[in-house]
Amino acid sequence: MPRALALRFLLLLICALPAAAWPAERLVVGSKRFTESYILGEIVARTAQEAGAQPAHRAGLGNTAVVLQALQTGDIDVYPEYLGTIEQEILHLPPGSPPERLHAGLARMGLALGVPLGFANGYGLATTAARARELSLGSVSDLKAHPGLQVAVSQEFLGRADGWPGLAARYGLPQRPAGIDHGLAYEALAAGRIAVTDIYTTDAQIERLGLVVLLDDAGYFPRYDAVLLYRRDLPQRVPKAWKRIAALEGRIDQGRMIRMNAEAELQGRSFAAIADGFLHGLAAAQPVRAGLRERLFGPDFARLTREHVALVAAALLIAVLAGLPLGALAATRRGLRQPVFAVVGVLQTIPALALLAALIPLFGRIGTVPAVAALAIYALLPIVRNTEAGLAQVPRGLQLAATALGLTPAQRWRVIDLPLAAPVVLAGIKTAAVITVGTATIAAFIGAGGYGERIVQGLALNDSQMLLAGALPSAALALLTQGVFELMERWLVSRQAPAP
Repeated sequence: MPRALALRFLLLLICALPAAAWPAERLVVGSKRFTESYILGEIVARTAQEAGAQPAHRAGLGNTAVVLQALQTGDIDVYPEYLGTIEQEILHLPPGSPPERLHAGLARMGLALGVPLGFANGYGLATTAARARELSLGSVSDLKAHPGLQVAVSQEFLGRADGWPGLAARYGLPQRPAGIDHGLAYEALAAGRIAVTDIYTTDAQIERLGLVVLLDDAGYFPRYDAVLLYRRDLPQRVPKAWKRIAALEGRIDQGRMIRMNAEAELQGRSFAAIADGFLHGLAAAQPVRAGLRERLFGPDFARLTREHVALVAAALLIAVLAGLPLGALAATRRGLRQPVFAVVGVLQTIPALALLAALIPLFGRIGTVPAVAALAIYALLPIVRNTEAGLAQVPRGLQLAATALGLTPAQRWRVIDLPLAAPVVLAGIKTAAVITVGTATIAAFIGAGGYGERIVQGLALNDSQMLLAGALPSAALALLTQGVFELMERWLVSRQAPAP
């Protein structure tokens, strides 16, 4: 009898445990670096949260290649994507491939697609109404008659399988387009600096600026139905959250998506507020746009500062640990001087985003690790050069005298060479630190945080105040860093000065 009572008590205790005692389902949502992807990512994350999950949203992860790599490595679990992109850019299948081929190709990658959201957002080419009337532009084919027309398209569209190369080949277009950030293209178009650009058909700026979307009369672009691309095991790992996410199917029509994009780009509403409005049926109130001061010192300021400082500190430490020996090697082994400088010089010339993209598969993840590695590589050159220059100016007579007094090479390095070279070496580290503070803004393109998050978001929304809210703290931190190193240099020089 006591055993039966104890069993009943145990069962009652288990039933009485709060839901918080059980581990919550966790998932990470990703999004690309444009307005619509930010919004959809936020909707998915908040939908999972309402199912009791603990979601994280890694927003603005750059282009398709970056966010896909993050999905494959498990840094994210799901992100909004489009059928045409999956078909041609990810799986490299011909247009109109049957769904079975898409599912089979993704399965081999450990991925799956599902939850069609109810709208399509395709690519197109657009021009202003005035330019369309002036040049009689109504379709993409009409561009052939105007080879000198200034065309600028997004960098991703320039290289996509379903982008400009295939479009130009299909239509025989003679133009050589320049690359431009998608968020900046609309204002450039309206100002007359460019004549034609690529657009997303759900962009709110099309109606605001009265643009003419050129007819795809050759049927080049595939369908771009919005879906979710996710890791195949996600529905089994987070069944409750996935059930709620799957209920998003068909809930967003074309008009609703355009209105949500407009709320972000034209009204200045936050992505979180837009997602809440969609999920809870709240009307979009006209927000009061935050001023520059409010954006500068917003609720994310402390977090972004910690992330930015941590990125700079970690990268600089690695660069110093690698750069000092390399500089010493170049100074003491004259035959290696040019090869060492050549290697660090070439590394410095690699474009930042290209280096980040190359390091992601090397480390098998996105975020802090590849970002720190890239920043450390960019910080090497001034440290290596100044270390070599500082050691090269140590008088040879002092070195010979130290050797004659019986000092070992290590002792001579510690007592003679390094103290005399220290001011020049520290100047190189200062230069590297200041450069790294500015370069660290690119880390946001692969989800490593820092002030670059604001810059990336500002580019997506063409929001100059948001751009400044990211750029000004970075500039201030660079000035502070330079000031700290100059104080260190003065202290070092004062210690080395002879006593009167």
